[in-house]
Parts: sequence; C-alpha cells; structure tokens
Amino acid sequence: MIKFKTWWSLLMVIALITITACGSGETASENGTDDNTPATVGSAEAEAAFANGKYDPPIEFSSVLMPKKYVQGDTKENNVHDRWMLETLGMKHKDTWYPANDDQYRQKLQLAIASGEKLPDFVTVPTNAVLTNQLIDSGQFIAIDELFDKYANQTLKDHAAAHPELWYPFTKDGKKYNMPIMEYTDNDDTLFWLREDWMEKLNLEAPKTIADLENIMDKFKNENPDGLSPDKVFPLAISLKNNTNTWMGSLDWLFGAYGTIQEQWNKDADGNLEYGSINPGAKQALAKLNEWMNKGYIHADSALWDEGKSAESWTAGTAGILPGANWVPDWPAPDLLKNVPGAKYKAYPIPAGPEGKIGTKWQNSGVNASIMINKDAKHPEAIFLYYNYLLDNLANPAAGSDYEYGFAKGYDWDIIDGQPTSDKEKIKDFSNEFPFLTGPARIPDLYMKTLVKLADGEKPETPYEKQMAEFRKPENWAAAKVVMSQIDIRKQNYFTGAATPTMVSKWNLLRQSEMETFNKIIYGKLPVDAFDQFVANWKSNGGNQITQEVNDWFKSVSGE
Repeated sequence: MIKFKTWWSLLMVIALITITACGSGETASENGTDDNTPATVGSAEAEAAFANGKYDPPIEFSSVLMPKKYVQGDTKENNVHDRWMLETLGMKHKDTWYPANDDQYRQKLQLAIASGEKLPDFVTVPTNAVLTNQLIDSGQFIAIDELFDKYANQTLKDHAAAHPELWYPFTKDGKKYNMPIMEYTDNDDTLFWLREDWMEKLNLEAPKTIADLENIMDKFKNENPDGLSPDKVFPLAISLKNNTNTWMGSLDWLFGAYGTIQEQWNKDADGNLEYGSINPGAKQALAKLNEWMNKGYIHADSALWDEGKSAESWTAGTAGILPGANWVPDWPAPDLLKNVPGAKYKAYPIPAGPEGKIGTKWQNSGVNASIMINKDAKHPEAIFLYYNYLLDNLANPAAGSDYEYGFAKGYDWDIIDGQPTSDKEKIKDFSNEFPFLTGPARIPDLYMKTLVKLADGEKPETPYEKQMAEFRKPENWAAAKVVMSQIDIRKQNYFTGAATPTMVSKWNLLRQSEMETFNKIIYGKLPVDAFDQFVANWKSNGGNQITQEVNDWFKSVSGE
C-alpha cells in the first residue's frame, strides 16, 4: 500500500533526459503525423470486433509486459492471461517487450527514443510527464481524441469528464495522446491516526482546531497515560527529510490550516497558479512548527526521518499522532499492536486553523499510468476493447459471473472443500499477479464508496463489497468515512507537466534552498522572518520565471 513518490524525485534526472528528448531528431509533424486520426477508426473490422466483443479471426500486436509470478507451468509466452486474451478477445502478442523491472523498462524506452527504434504498438507510460513528452515528440504515436470518443468505456468517459485535469499531462497542441489507466481516488488523502487508548484515558475529544490539537499533544506528552516521562514522548510523528507534502508523516494539513499547501502548485484568488511554499501562510505554518519543536511535540531527529521512519515512532509507542492514509490499519498499525500491548488507534478528521482555514493535498485525479498508441499499429482501437472488457467485467464483477470470485480458477481463487475461496494459504499455486496490459482494472470512486458503505453498517452485497468486507479492517472502513466526510478540503496540485525550461536549470537549487530554510526555521537556527528573504530570493533566482512558465503551460492544456 506504500504509494507513489512525488514528482520532485523526477527532477534530478530531468535535465539529462530532456537533453536526450531535444536531440532526438524529428518531431511529430516532421514525421508526417499531422493527421492524428488512425485509418481504422470506424473501420469494418473494428466495428465488428466491438459489436462481437472480440476479433475473429484473431489479431496480433506488440505491447509491454513485466514478468510476473508464473505457476502451474506458465511462462511469459504461454500463461493464463494470454490464453484468456486469445480466447475471450481474439488477441495475441507478437514482438512484445518483456523488461525485467521498471528501471530496465525506462532505460530501454529512453534508448529507443534516442535512437529512433520502432516502439511497440501499445506503450505503457508511468506517471511521468517527461517521458510522455519525449514519446509525443518522437513522432511515433497518435493523438487518441477520436479513438477515445468512439471506443472508450462509459466509466472511463464519465471519469474523464468529471476530472478534466487528468488530461493535462497528456495534452499537447490541444490534442490528447495517452489513454488514462484509472486508479482509486482519495486512497492516499491525509487524516490523523491517534492513540485512541490515550484519548480515552485522558477523556479527550476529537481535535476540531489546531488549538485543540495542541492541547492533545500537551496531554500526551506531559500526562502520558502509559506513564512515559515527557522526555520520552514526542506526540506528533512527522517526516522532514525529503518532502513535507508526502504520504506518511506529512505536514500538508498544517500548511492547509494557514491557507496553502506546500511543495505543490495551487490556484490563487485570481485563478493563477502559485507555488504553495512561498505563500504567506507557509510562514505561519513554519512558526507553529518551530513552537512545537521547542515544546518537544516533535522529535528532534525528524529532519533525518523519511516517511517509514516517522511511522516507527508511532508504532513504537512514543508518538500519539500519525498523519497518514486510510490504509494505515494494514500498515504500519499492526506493528503498534505488537509493540504496545493494549494500544488502540482511531482515524480522526483534519483540524482547522485559527481563521477556520483547512486543507490537505489531493493525491491524484484517478490515474495510475497511461498507454500510448503507435502510429503504425494496425489495430489501434484494440487497447480500448481490452480495457473496456476489464472495466465492465473485472473491476466490479457481478454475482454469478465468470469473475465473481476472481480472474482465474486455480490461480487467485479456487473451490476448496466445496466452497469458493481466495485465501492464498489454501490454494496450492496461488497467484494474483497477472500480466494485464493495463494493470488491474479499477473504478476510481468504487473503493472509498464501498468502505463507507461498510462503515455505515450496510451489508455487503456485490462480490467486490464482500471482498472488501473480508480483507479490509473495520478501522479502515471508518477511516474512509472520515476522508469522504472532508472531501471538500482536498487541494489539487495543478502542475502535472514536464519540467519547464527554467526548472531544468534552476529548480534543484531552489528546492535545496527551500528545504534548508524551512528546516532551519523549524529548528530555530533562523528566525521566522527569514522566510521573507527566502521568498524574495526564490523569486529573483528563477522562481518568477518558473511561475510564468507554469502558468503558460496550464493555460495551454486547460484552456483556462
């Protein structure tokens, strides 16, 4: 359940790969791809395939598949997925890439782009705007606008219409180049995980404001129910090592209490994009962090802690508040229960700031990756037929369907003692790592809606709901309800494009200055007013130009 790295981690390599992209030769227009409509849109063969649900006779195409765990004699060339794909959809592989891992795939992709090597018919692209732009500029891929309008599943169309921002990383010159692969939304949104046994023993109520939270932290530290001395308790578990807007031990909620979200691009009052870390609200958040550091609410080693290390202070029983996602009951909460006998934990909403402001990051717009279609693909619509089938049949399978219990009998489910089960301890050759071209099919809002339904005490009815009831903990259900009760406080990062020209040359230094200044303010090595000089330097050392470039990009992809 550990989630994605932020786009900052990509910026260290952007300068090198952007040079490669710029020197890769012909652009799309130079390669004769001004007409971005594939000849097969509306062809008789395509129409017949969509009418019948499969190609007859079967078709061949090339794609990209990572090796999976093969059992029962399966191989990468002959496995349960490929046999299913041929029988069900009339599709089979030819000249498909089988990279060993993500790093090898990225390297192979970069080399192919640089050398002009022909790429597969369907190319999976990680959430990486740099790669997307390189692939577009290679001239090998078509815009998918008409294919999407004609062939995309209604679930995908509806989600894209509700979240137009998902197209921003995939748009160039007004055309869309990537088919989005959907992911669950709100699965990483920040909430609080508090030591509920401490809350009960101290007779404390949920924190509605930052002031309430401070009272809880003071009680946890100075009146600790486990009898720990104040010098052994640091109530708030956070990470200051890499990013403070992150997936565990995050501080997005504190900056949100003062009207900004740090380390991302937010909309200002005029609808323009601004970098959240230079908003005046960030100064107030830093002042509060400095106060909490001085009071011992935060461990002095937090600047050395990454996300996992911040969680360890909570599971060790020396912290009582962990900012995290709804899935904390799966990890790392079991470690808390093991390390601290009698410990209990519970999800709580995010509190508001002194002026009633409240906000956290919004992790994603329901997109996990994407697929690009080669201009030479003979059946460019095939990937839609494939993905549509997964969404219609596997994402939320119907009772009594072939996929009620899983994808493949004997692999991810079986009949044991006369009863269907997906318990991997009972199935001899259990495997749920199928090499789907698109990864597992997911309907973005289904996961959280299902958990909320369970939290409300409703009986699970569908196979998906029954699976969630069996494999997700009640604490997880309750946390999802907390997240969805505060859905309006999520703040989107509006910049999802590749590094702008000035970012390539300036961003690393600006980012280093930000981290150093913020940490020194938090630790009292600089006065809070040092923030003002940081902002002035940030703007003059490339920040103003980057802001202009970011806004130019945003206008080009959003039409705003």
